[in-house]
Amino acid sequence: MVTENPAKVLSHAAYDSKVEGNIIFTRLDSAINWMRKNSLWPMPMGLACCAIELMATGAARFDISRFGAEVMRFSPRQADVMIVSGTVTYKMALAVRRIWEQMPEPKWCIAMGACASSGGMYRSYAVLQGIDQLLPVDVYISGCPPRPEALLEGLMKLQRIIDGETPIKDQIEGIREATL
Repeated sequence: MVTENPAKVLSHAAYDSKVEGNIIFTRLDSAINWMRKNSLWPMPMGLACCAIELMATGAARFDISRFGAEVMRFSPRQADVMIVSGTVTYKMALAVRRIWEQMPEPKWCIAMGACASSGGMYRSYAVLQGIDQLLPVDVYISGCPPRPEALLEGLMKLQRIIDGETPIKDQIEGIREATL
């Protein structure tokens, strides 16, 4: 059995000259965007068959956690990305809208599949012809149902969108509008 000298381990943990000179410079906007895009908490709004592919994306084979979105939240107050997957009926539309309004800002929406994006093959009086009539959609994922790889590509597209936002400027403009 080999053991290390405790004094060696302690001295290494207490002082590391390699780390001492490393400094990272960045803008506050960039740091906030980096944190937001790498810690997305999805609210799965699985309404039909696309929800099965959404569940598969969270499994070990596709591993959505590599993108920082592993924590599926079923409480809208703890989520920042709503993934609408499946057919949205008019009867369900009010519930989807209410859940969207309960989510805190900033929030984003992904329309997963043909039904969520455009009503799919259901051209009827009971089906909403695209969730974008009800919510602002940031990313559309095509397919019936889309493969888990497509959802991961949509998630990466959303991360690129978040990376280009200006949160500090938007917050200052919001404060100015509120005071006027």
